[in-house]
Amino acid sequence: MANARTVESTRHRPLRLWPGVVIVLLQLLARFGLPVVAPDIGGFVALSGPIATLAVLIWWVFFSRASWWERVGAIVLLVAAMAATPYLLHESVREGNMGVQFFIYAPGIFSLAFVAWAVLTRSFSDPIRRVTMVATVLLAVGGFALVRNDGLDSGGAPDFTWRWAETAEQRLLAQAGDDPTGLAAASATVTMDAEWPGFRGPDRDGSVSGVRFATDWSASPPVELWRRPVGPGVSSFAVGGGLLYTQEQRGDDEIVAGYRLTTGEPVWRHRDTVRFWDSHVGAGPRATPACGGGRVYSLGATGIVNALDAADGTVVWSRNAASDAGKDVPEFGFTNSPLVVGDVVVVAVSGQLFAYDTATGDLRWSGPPKRGGSYSSPHPLTVGGVAQVVLLSGSGATSVAPADGTVLWEHDWPGYSYVQPALTVDGDLLVSNIEFMPRGMLRLGVTRGPAGWSVEERWSSEGLKPHFSSFVVHEDHAYGFDGTILACIGAADGERKWKGGRYGEGQLILLRDQGVLLVVSEQGDLALVAATPDGFQELARFPGAIQGRTWNYPALVGDVLLVRNGEEMAAFRLPLAGSRAAAR
Repeated sequence: MANARTVESTRHRPLRLWPGVVIVLLQLLARFGLPVVAPDIGGFVALSGPIATLAVLIWWVFFSRASWWERVGAIVLLVAAMAATPYLLHESVREGNMGVQFFIYAPGIFSLAFVAWAVLTRSFSDPIRRVTMVATVLLAVGGFALVRNDGLDSGGAPDFTWRWAETAEQRLLAQAGDDPTGLAAASATVTMDAEWPGFRGPDRDGSVSGVRFATDWSASPPVELWRRPVGPGVSSFAVGGGLLYTQEQRGDDEIVAGYRLTTGEPVWRHRDTVRFWDSHVGAGPRATPACGGGRVYSLGATGIVNALDAADGTVVWSRNAASDAGKDVPEFGFTNSPLVVGDVVVVAVSGQLFAYDTATGDLRWSGPPKRGGSYSSPHPLTVGGVAQVVLLSGSGATSVAPADGTVLWEHDWPGYSYVQPALTVDGDLLVSNIEFMPRGMLRLGVTRGPAGWSVEERWSSEGLKPHFSSFVVHEDHAYGFDGTILACIGAADGERKWKGGRYGEGQLILLRDQGVLLVVSEQGDLALVAATPDGFQELARFPGAIQGRTWNYPALVGDVLLVRNGEEMAAFRLPLAGSRAAAR
């Protein structure tokens, strides 16, 4: 009897709640506070939920004063829910990166919900406490079965939406009056000069010359010319002869499309019956088409290479680069944008280059197979007076002759690369790659002597650590995104000059004549930032140019800026320096 009274007395002692409350407060601080003051510790932030859950369970079992039924029951319920819920999840939460992230996010939600339950029900009767505990655990973990993930942001946070809500793509497919049939003939007489021939502009280096913009956007803001919905995908634009070209997904069809530059009106669409999707980005193609010589060349997310008539989208020839290479589709699809060099179009397939004849589609040459894949695109460079194509792949950098694919030089630096290399003002090469996290930058001195090509590492630096947003070089300094913050390093020594301005993992174009960066933030804002090593200086900002996660690279044709993401695209006329509009 005495032992029973002791057990009963212990069971009804007040819960010791303060340790649990402190744990979840620290969890919230780590999740939302630390990224503000230390944005480079994303890995720790992601693990704050599981760490907090472990701490909460230790508190609950050993220090909470709860009954043993409740202590053991909470653990059994959590284990059962974590084991059963994956079978009920939407594929966007179950597959790929999100399949791992479920085991990160679910414990974090559990710890918050469980401590909240303990606080709110501390004075309730035992039956009500136990019933609500079961409901709390099952909802905190099993509730993930009620949502879908529309993709991750640059910090790895998922965009959760009610599982059965209509997607932007479904709304687009339901629209009427969007069929370009019959409009293509009107475009057949356009000239096909390529003002923006493909990924990252005329020289593929993210820079333009010959234009200067006013920086007082409060007096003369960008003017929207048109806006229209577009299918999902991370493709950018190519522009030629009054048409813009991009790639998108519409249901089961992967699309290469031509639109009028002045109005955004659809002119033609080419369809391949294939659909690629991953849990990180979502559905749709990843590469940007290239245009030139009256043709548009595209690489689809599963490896389909098309050469299309630029005026009406008629198929000139088509290949499957994945089949030619004998490669499977990589985790994030084929993201490498085609490069037209002379009479060949070069594509990268899992770290290997393939060159097709622009007229016939015949395979002219293939580069050496490399270890590991690549999400970087083939890049044209002239080093030592010699034109070449460089690819950053899983084993480092490889340079080949564009005429026949002969290897000119190689440099080993293992790790995935998503970004493009760049030349310094004195002809060296800046490269970047990623292992588990972005590694920073490497400067390579590439020279050609009597004995052939040689490569020397000048320096390595963590002052700028690009992820999948490419950097630019201006007057011996490199500018790009270090995580989600813009940064500048000296090209001579790799030392960081400044870091500032939070734009997510956005994109940027260098206005070379003006010494200004035109930035499109991950959230869809526009900004002008001074390209100077003296310090971060935002000159102008235009919020909300486009809505939603914006990872697609912008295009600039004269004073017209094209932006898009996986839901919409828009054109803006930017105020020119010295124009009447800018002066008012």
